[in-house]
Amino acid sequence: MASEIRERIIDTAWKLFHEKGFSETTINDIIREAEISKGTFYYYFRSKDNMLDTLSVILDAEYERLAAEIPEDMDSFDKLLKINYEVHSFINDNIDYRLLAYLYSTQITKDQSSSLLDRNRFYFRFLEQIIEEGRRKGELTEELSVSETVKFYSLEERALVTDWCMNNGNYHLGEYSKKMFPMMIAGLRK
Repeated sequence: MASEIRERIIDTAWKLFHEKGFSETTINDIIREAEISKGTFYYYFRSKDNMLDTLSVILDAEYERLAAEIPEDMDSFDKLLKINYEVHSFINDNIDYRLLAYLYSTQITKDQSSSLLDRNRFYFRFLEQIIEEGRRKGELTEELSVSETVKFYSLEERALVTDWCMNNGNYHLGEYSKKMFPMMIAGLRK
């Protein structure tokens, strides 16, 4: 029950951040939309800014949805392309580029570790699973370790997201990724 309430707060907040903008969204807006009390909000989060660290939760929910939908017999390289396209389209449609750019910049300058880079996230475990499977099937290269391959893949994804943010979100991130990402990770195919 507690995790459901926390997830509802997170989902509501990110929906409002996208619709109204981060600056214009108040804690009262989140409380009202999530149908919770102020005390409940503060039980889970210290502030609205503290909610920015929950982007990884939103993205991991999307990765979990994809993990359940992607056919097991799909080529591993194609799986990597599919999840990239789907998540980048999700970001395009649900996350304000200004907020994402701000979040990326704070991740660079803050002293504590980034929730987006937490290797215990579903995202990283899912990538490891696909890459290990692709190596076993002979579909993906073994030139890099699984860990290095995951790091390379996520670096390439962040490069596209960063460019999208720097260009003020003026193109569709998913469609651009669909065009560029196969070339960016072509070296992973065996």
